[in-house]
Amino acid sequence: MYVATKGGERAIGAAHAWLAEVRRGDPAQPEITTAQVDQQLGLAVDRVMAEGSCHDRGLAALAVKQSRGDLIEAAFLLRAYRTTLPRFGASLPLDTNAMALSRRISATYKDLPGGQVLGPTFDYTHRLLDFRLAAEGVTPSPVPQGQADPDPTPRVTELLAQDGLMQREAAEDAEPGDLTRQPLSFPADRPLRLQALARGDEGFLLSLGYSTQRGYGGNHPFVGEIRMGEIAVEFVPEELGFAIDLGDITVTECQMVNQFKGSRTEPPQFTRGYGLVFGHGERKAMSMALVDRALRSPELGEGGDAPAQQQEFVLSHCDNVEATGFVEHLKLPHYVDFQSELENVRTMRAAVMKERGE
Repeated sequence: MYVATKGGERAIGAAHAWLAEVRRGDPAQPEITTAQVDQQLGLAVDRVMAEGSCHDRGLAALAVKQSRGDLIEAAFLLRAYRTTLPRFGASLPLDTNAMALSRRISATYKDLPGGQVLGPTFDYTHRLLDFRLAAEGVTPSPVPQGQADPDPTPRVTELLAQDGLMQREAAEDAEPGDLTRQPLSFPADRPLRLQALARGDEGFLLSLGYSTQRGYGGNHPFVGEIRMGEIAVEFVPEELGFAIDLGDITVTECQMVNQFKGSRTEPPQFTRGYGLVFGHGERKAMSMALVDRALRSPELGEGGDAPAQQQEFVLSHCDNVEATGFVEHLKLPHYVDFQSELENVRTMRAAVMKERGE
């Protein structure tokens, strides 16, 4: 094995050089900058920040460029860099009630206090290729400016709770666990589950969420509310004893509303599935909320036979960085292992052939 590795050093170096060449592409074309990635491929940057567990648009844009647009590889790069950073404390819980909204929609109520804010979305576009983007490009028209609605924007779930129709969730004073410092263990409480889902693979969670809608979980969800906007991050230094504002970040929050038939201790009511992710990531936040509610099924007495309801299955497989490492390690040399398997198969085959008299 050592000889094979040493003998492959020149080949590995050449592979790295070739990778750099294909990443750059045709040198006659202008090189894309990280600022361009950040500004024009913003949704890719948002996804990498979420799955890389690090909110830094510049670093996420660099990871997207370095990975040639492979977003899982980019999340891997960003998360690896994150492990080198010092940790000086934990911020206060984000107050999403105070979010400066760029988008706020509800599929349950048409007329809401504060109104529906469509914001920047593909929801109402025609899925037709715009060949102008490939030709001369398109200069966007100025966005019409309206007056900000002074009315408060109460949560849909709170409106239902005021009528006794939404399950109240008691606040927990206990310090939540930290997946970046301790390995995941089972059973995992909800804060840990939400941490794992927040940085889980969007495609995996989307498929699981879809499965709950198709009957593998018994959910009949409604989008109570999706919010996207800027929110302040606050931190309390020990030497000051009061909160200081570290800056604003963009987040997307989704609250799913699900019917609950009740139990011996709980009356029929609606229950909540919750999702919160960095940046503009509605598909991820919705999928997260669907899976969060599915994982609550055992504690609500609804059973837990569907894949999305089994926390060990979901949480052990939703992390794309861990999954990538385990799958792609199969590309590494396994010469000794395979020779052992090969000899084992030959021995078994010889025994069977002898028994058959062949």
